[in-house]
This record gives sequence, structure tokens and C-alpha cells, in this order.
Amino acid sequence: MRSIVNIALPTVSKAFGVSTVTASWVLNAYLIILVSLLLAASRLGDMKGYRKIFMAGFVIFTIGSALCGLAPSITLLIVSRVFQAIGGAAIAALGAVMVTSYLAPSLRDQALGFVAMFTMLGAALGPVFGGFLTSAFSWQFIFYVNIPVGILAMLLGLHFLPRLAPVSSGAKLDIPGVIMVFAALSTLIYGLTSLQGPLPVTGAASLVVSVISWAAFIFNERGKADPLINIGLFSNRAFSLQNASIMLIQMAMAGTMILMPFFLELVKHLPTDNAGTILLALPIGMILPSPIAGRFSDVIGTKKPIIIGFIVCAVALLFLSTLSPHSSVGHIGIYLFLLGAGSGIAYAPLNSAVMGESPPKERGAASGLIKMMTNLGSSLGVAMVMLAAAAALGPKLAQVSAHTLPTADLAYAFDMAFLFLMALEIAGVALMIFVRERTDGYSTEGEPVSAF
Repeated sequence: MRSIVNIALPTVSKAFGVSTVTASWVLNAYLIILVSLLLAASRLGDMKGYRKIFMAGFVIFTIGSALCGLAPSITLLIVSRVFQAIGGAAIAALGAVMVTSYLAPSLRDQALGFVAMFTMLGAALGPVFGGFLTSAFSWQFIFYVNIPVGILAMLLGLHFLPRLAPVSSGAKLDIPGVIMVFAALSTLIYGLTSLQGPLPVTGAASLVVSVISWAAFIFNERGKADPLINIGLFSNRAFSLQNASIMLIQMAMAGTMILMPFFLELVKHLPTDNAGTILLALPIGMILPSPIAGRFSDVIGTKKPIIIGFIVCAVALLFLSTLSPHSSVGHIGIYLFLLGAGSGIAYAPLNSAVMGESPPKERGAASGLIKMMTNLGSSLGVAMVMLAAAAALGPKLAQVSAHTLPTADLAYAFDMAFLFLMALEIAGVALMIFVRERTDGYSTEGEPVSAF
């Protein structure tokens, strides 16, 4: 869903006459709610039953999609995305859990492999499909297309999903923890996007509130019988550093995926559907090496493939930072493919490494943390890459529509942003150097692995 929205953001920005930074909130708002509610949705599924919460998620997501398409202003579009994300969190949190709960052990690996395949296929086809819908019809259709899909999913769910008793009917939802995560994340993203705007003091104050909220959340989780996150897992240095690496690699991926539509459509002046086709190179690059990297990591360990993947990503982003209005489309596609390949090489071993550092009884929580760090990386990547671009170009990027700015200025701002993303990949290499690799790793063969 995110990849289909990314490609339409320049069109949305132009349709409502808003700045690039403002348009990025169509994605940011969704990600903030998604990250804030992922763990809560998992816990609600345990408490109320997976079928009930999963179906409710599809109802909310489908209604939210309709509201997004009908939104008459950028403000109402962002509000509708918030509503849509509530349903999206339930769907994302419970999909793999339901597969492992409903199917026999002999079928689980195969089923999870299908989940991985369709997740990556959706990420790959999203920009192409979104570009086609935007060019052939309008940006509203990237949301309208979810309506028949959602209705079909609900009908299939009512017919096929079994009614099983909740696995933890006596558990309690950590509502204060959910509120604190939302407050911490929303003020963090708002602060980062506001620093280069007309109210930098407000942005700085928001970041202070975020730090306080994160501290309060950590303190709250330490004493909970049913915490959203087992903070004790982070006492393991390797576990902490590798989770941070997941976040860094996702920041670079998400930052690139939000920058490239603007570069291709505003600097290269390509139609939206053509831009979507070029963006296809990145997820294809990620899909191809992922299973191979997973198998190699089972043999040679996870650390080497992770470091190699980060280095390949850094090189790809260095190449992307050299793009200009005169760069060929072929070179752009190659660089995006290389970035995807590096991410694919690192991502499956990273999942394996994190799970291998987790005690067996905590692997469900660790899986939820991987999802949270992935989506947190998406949120931070979008916000920080816009901050980097705005810092390079000045306040114009945050105050006016990018369609009115000179292409040379835009290209320079985007190149600086790509260099910033390259620095994140180098930081990932530095973190992994301090990781002591386990010899009894955890295989992720057959598990869904996706950085989208």
C-alpha cells in the first residue's frame, strides 16, 4: 500500500497546491499510526480472537480508503489516512500470526513463504499499478482500488477463517503504553519535519516532548505484567544493535522511495506511470537475492552478508547522489536495482540474527519488534530525508510546491538527501562491526521478509 501511494505524492502535492513536505504527511500520518498500533493490534488479537480483530481491520481499512479517495482537501486526506492506518495495523500485525496459528506445522513454512512472496510482489507492483491508475484516471483511484479488494477479503474471511477461542483472553492491553508510543512517535516526526519550516522553535519543542515520551514509555514498560515491548530484550547488545540496523536500512529504503517519484516527475519530467515502472527496479533488486542471502547466512553466518548488504547499499546511494536533470533513465534504474539488491542481501540475515538472539519464548515478541523497527524506520526515513533535502535547498522546499522550483535546485537538494541516506548505510556497517555473531543462529527460511 505504501509503495502505491509514494508514486502519487507529486500529483497529490500539485492537486492541492501544497509543499513537498506537507504532501509527505500523507505517508507520515499512515506510518505513525501503523507503528503505534502494531503491537496493540497483536495483543488485541490474543485477547479478543484473531479472526474478529483481523476482520475489523479490513472493515476500517476499506472505509478509510473510500474516505481518502473522497477527501476534498489535504487536511481531510491526512485525517482519512490516519483512520485507514488503524485498520492497516490490525491487518499487518495479525497476518503471519494467523498463518502460524491456523495451519498444521507441516504447512506453515510453505504458507509463510506465500505470505512473503505476495508481500514482496505487492511492493514491486505498487509503483507500477499506482502510476498507471494516477496517469489513466486520477490519484484518487490508488485508494478506490482498495474498496473491491477489501470487500472481497472480508467475504473470504467470513467464509474461511475459523472461529477459535482467544489465546490470552485474560490479558490486558497496555493502553498507557499505546498512548505513550503514539505521543513519542508523532512528536518525533512532527519535530523533524518542522525544523526547516517557518516554526523551527515549535519543531525543537516537539522533539523535547518526544524524548520525554520515549523515556516515560520505557519506564512504564519495565513494571508491566503484560508490556507492549519486553524492554529486557534490549539488554543484549547484539539484539539492540541489529534492531537498530534494521531501522537504518529501512530508513534508507523509505527515504529513497519517497524521493525518487519527485525526482523522476519533477526533475526528469517523466509521466507518473513511467516513473512507477522505473521504481520497479528497486523491489525487484531486493526480491532476487533475498532467498539466496537467507540460505548463505545459514551456512556462513549472518554478520558477513549483513555488512556486504550495507556496503552495496552505500555504493548505490553514492551513485544516486550524482544524479542530475541530464542523467539517463537507464542509470537510475541500475542504481535503484543495486540499492534493492544490497537491502535484500542484508535484510533476511538481519531478521535471522535478531531472532537468533531472542530466547525461544520471546520470539513472538521479537518478531513484533522487527515489524515495529521496520515501520519506525519508514517513518523516520521519510521525515529525515525531507529534513535533509530542505536543509540543502533552504525553507523553499517546505513552504512552496516543488513544482514551482527550478529543476537544478531540486536535483541538488535530492542529491544531498541521497548522501545523507548513504551515511545511514555506513552507520549500519559501523554498528555491525561491534556485533559478536552467534554460532547457533535462527533460520528464517520460509518466513516473510520484507523491507516495505
